Amino acid sequence: MAIKKQFIKTKPVCKVTFSVEGPEAQTAAVVGDFNNWDPKAGELGKLKNGTFKATFDLTKDASYEFKYLIDGVFVNETEADSYQWNDFAGAENSVLAL
Repeated sequence: MAIKKQFIKTKPVCKVTFSVEGPEAQTAAVVGDFNNWDPKAGELGKLKNGTFKATFDLTKDASYEFKYLIDGVFVNETEADSYQWNDFAGAENSVLAL
């Protein structure tokens, strides 16, 4: 798993690329505050090497809670900026700080 941040100097936006290795997985998405936890809005495309990947434009100077949804299972990002406890889920969410 990996996160790549590319800050755009001319706009209040950061292009964030989420990558998840999943050669055996059928589906993967990133869900979080930035897309209302909607798997359809956070679908990751599968590359030939088995990695799922997508880039999203997110507002700078904000932080977002998120998780990956891989074949219906929620997974945290190992390279997250931090983690936040979520009472609703009864688990920690990954946090992305921009």
